Amino acid sequence: MDSLFSNITFEEFLDPIRLSIRVSILAFIIVLILGTLMGKWMADKKFPGQSIVETLIMLPLVLPPTVIGFLLIVIFGNNSLIGGWITYIFNQPVIFTWYAAVIASAVVAFPLMYQSAKAGFQNIDRDIEEAAKVDGATSLQTFFSISIPLASKALMAGGILSFARALGEFGATLMFAGNIPGRTQTVPTAIYIALDSGKTTLAWMWVITIVVISFIMLFIVRTKSSNA
Repeated sequence: MDSLFSNITFEEFLDPIRLSIRVSILAFIIVLILGTLMGKWMADKKFPGQSIVETLIMLPLVLPPTVIGFLLIVIFGNNSLIGGWITYIFNQPVIFTWYAAVIASAVVAFPLMYQSAKAGFQNIDRDIEEAAKVDGATSLQTFFSISIPLASKALMAGGILSFARALGEFGATLMFAGNIPGRTQTVPTAIYIALDSGKTTLAWMWVITIVVISFIMLFIVRTKSSNA
């Protein structure tokens, strides 16, 4: 047993996990805010081309991760307008940094948050929101005091699923952020490299860790859904 772990240091095992959690938390915050706002707006509004917009929003769920990674490189790469602006402002490109991993994770996780948020807001009785406005509440007050509490279970489910999706993101992250140990190497990319280099025990340790974390989060979602 000792020989299995003799060549594995605690830092070597822990580094990708710490980075993955940091990336997932930031991606979660981004998609929670943007997904909630977009879900509410799309639940309340009807406009020409809405189906096209929603299809574009949901595309990351079905596109190959390599395609998403390629598009992110095109959008944020050094030769792009956005990438050049980022380099000018922060004096470094975003590509091949852990911030790139956050962007990639947020992009692939956003549809899950958006879908849950929109469904939660659509299930709210509009009469309740209108009654709050009649009583003098502003749209912002109604949103925070009525809409969000009533859609809280859907928002929580979407948030947990988004976090789990961000935690497991691999393809787009590998292309856009790269695989630099200690800097951009998340657990999924670390598993791939460990298996490719014959470090099966280390790969198993990361696999078990991410499976346990994902199971716990999905179990929470299922439990909350059953009690809804």
